[in-house]
Amino acid sequence: MDEHISEAIGRPDLICLDGSLACLRFETMKVVSALAAVRHLLDTGTVRRGDTLIDSSSGIYAYALALACHRYGMHCHIVGSTTVDHTLRTQLDVLGAHLEQMQPSTDLKLDQSRRVARVREILREHPDYHWMRQYHDDVHYLGYEAVAERIQEETGAGSLTLVGGVGSGASTGALAHYLRKRSVDVRLVGVQPFGSVTFGSDHVADPEIIIAGIGSSIPFGNVRHDLYDTVHWLAFDAALAGSVDLLRRHAVFAGLSSGAAYLAARWERGEEPERTALFITADTGHRYVDTVFVRHAEAARVEDLAPRQVSGTDELALPWSRLNWNGSPGPGAAVLR
Repeated sequence: MDEHISEAIGRPDLICLDGSLACLRFETMKVVSALAAVRHLLDTGTVRRGDTLIDSSSGIYAYALALACHRYGMHCHIVGSTTVDHTLRTQLDVLGAHLEQMQPSTDLKLDQSRRVARVREILREHPDYHWMRQYHDDVHYLGYEAVAERIQEETGAGSLTLVGGVGSGASTGALAHYLRKRSVDVRLVGVQPFGSVTFGSDHVADPEIIIAGIGSSIPFGNVRHDLYDTVHWLAFDAALAGSVDLLRRHAVFAGLSSGAAYLAARWERGEEPERTALFITADTGHRYVDTVFVRHAEAARVEDLAPRQVSGTDELALPWSRLNWNGSPGPGAAVLR
């Protein structure tokens, strides 16, 4: 029996969708990393019960950290993105977390930079607060070791193509790291929105981009570019098609980054059908009902979509591009200095 709801929320489901295509479904993925990170900080004496933990978040991590703080008797302070919606604001309030939400902005880089600047300002006022640094502290890798163990056990540890959206880098990077540590043959496929610096698509704009939680306009220290074999970039319309098809065909209700990962995984499975393609769905689709699923009638058929194979980021183009990354280092703008 679980001792706290966060343990149940953080436990993913492994679902076989279609032969060698499988889904690692989370209700709220970052609960896994937040719980393990806070527990490690407590065990090592870095923080104590009753301390205040602070971080910046576009939404999912805010909820995850609030749950971890509730579980371990900590105070939680979140500097939130403009994407934090009314439902999450209410949950955070009831959980006792303090949320400061940035003013509306159409500029992702400005939104992220303002959040980090505000965190630094708060830390100057409250030096006893602990900054979780979800984007840069590899303590957030720890929670995925048990998930990797379960993947190995339930997939038979054969050849695996792991596909997932790359935000902070912790989930995909950690899972690949721990699976390879267990001698599993893993190809790691990262999924990005256009306009992100992480893998060098910041020169390509997607006017409809609303994929929260993946990509970035600033460098993230937790992204280990050398772990990735392939990268897919998908525009809003392609991700919309993936999310709608995932629900219609497989009854999996998941967010927009999950739809993008599903589309990429379908393609990778088609390229190497002898490998199991396992894609990550980081959260449910509830916060995308009014912006994605309400538009289901206009979604393209996934069978009609295919990526443009490119040999460099200078060739990237909407709506979908694919590059053999081959463990290359990160582009200059994505390297934390």
